[in-house]
Amino acid sequence: MKYSMLMSVYRNTKADELKLCMDSIFAQNPAPAETIIVEDGPVSEDVAQYLSNLQSEGKVKLVPLEENVGLGRALAAGTEHCSCEWIARMDSDDICAPDRMEKQAAYLEAHPEVDVLGGNIAEFIDSPDDIVSKRIVPEDHEKICEYLKKRCPFNHMTVVIRKNALEKAGGYQHWHFNEDSYLWARMYLSGARFANLSEILCYVRVGNEMFRRRGGYSYYKSERDLFKFMYKNKIINWFEYQQAKFIRFVVQVLMPNSVRQWFFIKFARKEK
Repeated sequence: MKYSMLMSVYRNTKADELKLCMDSIFAQNPAPAETIIVEDGPVSEDVAQYLSNLQSEGKVKLVPLEENVGLGRALAAGTEHCSCEWIARMDSDDICAPDRMEKQAAYLEAHPEVDVLGGNIAEFIDSPDDIVSKRIVPEDHEKICEYLKKRCPFNHMTVVIRKNALEKAGGYQHWHFNEDSYLWARMYLSGARFANLSEILCYVRVGNEMFRRRGGYSYYKSERDLFKFMYKNKIINWFEYQQAKFIRFVVQVLMPNSVRQWFFIKFARKEK
C-alpha cells in the first residue's frame, strides 16, 4: 500500500518529541512512500535544523508557510503535495505503534469500500511506558455515524484517508479547535465509508494543558457552532443539538480545569 504521511509542526513543537515521532514513522512496514511536513509558521531552531537534515537525506518533504495559519489550513496546504491515493495522519508529539501501518494496510486491502480508517489510542504524560488512559472509538460504519452525532468518532492522529474522498468532502478546512470533527461531518454528508480498528495504533502525549485547552468560552463556541452545522445539515435533530450545547456549556465553561480533567478521564476515556 502506497501512502503519504502528512504532519504539521509549529512554534511549540519540541525537537526531542518530534524525533521520537519520526523514528516511529520511519520504522513502519509498509513505510510511507513520502512524508510531507508542513511548517505552520516559524519553528524553533532545533526543529528547523532537524527537519532540514531529514530533507537533505531525502526522508521528508517540507512545506513551509510564512505564518501560522492553524492546523486545518496547514493540512490543506500539505494535502496538495500528497501524491498517493492514501494519506496517513500523525501528530508531531505522538508515537506510532510499531505495527500501526501493517494493520491498517491489511484492513484496507480486505475492505476496499472504506474511505477513512482509524483506531484507538493510549495516552501518556511523560513516557509511553506509563499509560494513564485510553480513548476507545466505535469500529463499524453505522456505529461511527451514530457516535459522530455526539462526539468525535476518530482519533485524528491514527487515521488513513482516501485522498479523493477527502477532496470530495472539500478537504481540510479551518475550524478553530475542531477541524477534524468538521471534516468527519462533511465526509459523512458526502457518503464516505468509515471504520476503526480495535487495536491501539498511537501513543498520545497528554497533560493538564490538554484539558485546559478544552475549556473556556471559545472552545465551547467552536463546538456549539459545529453542532449547529450538523443540525442545519440534518445530521442531528433539534433535541440532539440542544443537548449537545447544554453538556458542552457545563463541561467547557462552568467546570474548573481540575474537575474537567477528572470528567474527561472518568467519562470520556477508558482507564489503563
